[in-house]
Amino acid sequence: MRISAKADYAVRAAAELASAGEDPVKGERIAEAQDIPLQFLEHILLELKHARLVRARRGARGGYWLAKPPEEIPLADVIRAVEGPLANIQDLAPETTSYPGNAERLRDVWIAVRASLRRVLEEVTVADLRDGTIPDEVMELTRDEGAFETR
Repeated sequence: MRISAKADYAVRAAAELASAGEDPVKGERIAEAQDIPLQFLEHILLELKHARLVRARRGARGGYWLAKPPEEIPLADVIRAVEGPLANIQDLAPETTSYPGNAERLRDVWIAVRASLRRVLEEVTVADLRDGTIPDEVMELTRDEGAFETR
């Protein structure tokens, strides 16, 4: 799976907002804290707003804040807000695909990949990032042999 800059930036921005509580945070502050291009970040924050994960207020005392407690926002929701479904195959849900002949079971592999992504991204919340408390079952995956090897 390739994680786009957009998804990466969205999750990082949500973590910054989580640390601010209900106080509005200017886009410039998030961009600077996470080294995200401001114009790109503004588009991402707008998408998060449309997904009802972020709220916004204009003006001198304005900014962005999370629309609900960070404990209730899994990373999967943030990624879906800016990228759509977690694991589509050529813009189709894995369960709607079918393959002929020797590739017939590939659909099951794609469904398993999606389930694996969900297992991690729906388990970890924005609050977990903020607090550094990634669930043990997710951290266990980082201890697998070869987890840090690029292949």
